[in-house]
Amino acid sequence: MAAVHRPFGTPSGPSRRTLLRRGTQVALGAAATTALAGCGSGTDDGVGADGRVTIELWHGQTDTGRTAIEKLVAEFNRTHPHIRVDAGGGVLADAMLQKITAALASGSFPDIAYIFGSDLASVARSPSVVDLTDTFHDGPLPWKSFWAPARAAVTLNGQVRAAPALLDALAVVCNKKVFREAGVPLPEPGWTWDEYVETARKLTDRGRGVFGTGWPGVGDEDTVWRLWPMIWDLGGDVVSEDGKHIGFADTGVRALETVAALSRDKSVYIDPKPGSEQMYQVFTSGRMGMVPTGPWQLPDVRQAKIDYHVVPMPTYSGKEMTISGPDTWTVFDNGPARVRAARTFVTWLSQPAHDVQWDIQAGSLPLSRATEELPSWRAQEKRTEGLHVFTKALETARARPVHPAYPQISQALGQAIVSVLLGRSSPAKALRTCADEANAALLIPR
Repeated sequence: MAAVHRPFGTPSGPSRRTLLRRGTQVALGAAATTALAGCGSGTDDGVGADGRVTIELWHGQTDTGRTAIEKLVAEFNRTHPHIRVDAGGGVLADAMLQKITAALASGSFPDIAYIFGSDLASVARSPSVVDLTDTFHDGPLPWKSFWAPARAAVTLNGQVRAAPALLDALAVVCNKKVFREAGVPLPEPGWTWDEYVETARKLTDRGRGVFGTGWPGVGDEDTVWRLWPMIWDLGGDVVSEDGKHIGFADTGVRALETVAALSRDKSVYIDPKPGSEQMYQVFTSGRMGMVPTGPWQLPDVRQAKIDYHVVPMPTYSGKEMTISGPDTWTVFDNGPARVRAARTFVTWLSQPAHDVQWDIQAGSLPLSRATEELPSWRAQEKRTEGLHVFTKALETARARPVHPAYPQISQALGQAIVSVLLGRSSPAKALRTCADEANAALLIPR
């Protein structure tokens, strides 16, 4: 599926934002991990006769995302006469992991690639991945200015292994008409998961084919990442402190009990196909009251002329909690000159004046508080109903851990969620099966 992240307020094509929610099922192969640093795609270090260094960018974007990055590349090339970024290579972001794995194994890889946050731990096993710790800790934008999820998504074992590329967050989008027709008041910040279940039940009208809410039912990362805020809010974590077990053996059961309640009430539309297109079509057709989603969905909602309301995710503890699924610009070592040029480019992209162009044109949330404070972003929030709720959610958002076993943990949890959604298993039984599989993955040497 095309990797698309549409600008806010722009009508959508046939695909939605899929980047961050796609969990990887492919680990970086042994051949890739033995690729030698410096054995990249260039033999002359990319330095031309005129002294200009050329670097290759695999951006993975299509449509408006591609247009946005190409505009930024053109601006960078114009203002940096000694560096040329070639943005013509690569594949769609959904296929980037396989492409990069093969490229590392062959010793012919780009200087920069768009890597999903969930894939970074696998890719960073290669010695050809450049350590960007000094680049960003001592860069032009203070490291702590980046939102916490953006920092966490690129940090592995205390080192910055990539540059933040894209940021978002989950919130709940509500159809005001469905709420009015059901006589249900719109939720407010601080609402609870019990209230979410009750609201979904009240909004459901099976006779009219109206569902209270929806949940992806494939078992992929789209299914899983919606549960992590619930687990974190309950005090759990993806991996335990000892690193040998999952950190949600108990809290995962509690979160799945909420999912089970939605299933028992038959108030949740379970999307059986990858991509969640059907779930969103049900919502934009006016047959679903509320859906947890990200800012990428607002253009579709507006295009469908839905009178909508955005509210933070529900809570168990009373404290707001959500998830962000950042993606990355990962830099590879093709020699000192090209590494220096690549470092210059990715830090340039992250600076507020350039980040805000990407955010508005390609549909990301600001990478940093400095970008959020720019007048152009404030104006964008005013133009887009509910966008501020997503931006504010970054204050409490967390990112999935950069851990090599994450894909296996996600896969096991995804199957547990589906079994509960479909009424095939109890939360406790589903979580036990998940724990057995995920704990086994954590014991595999990395």
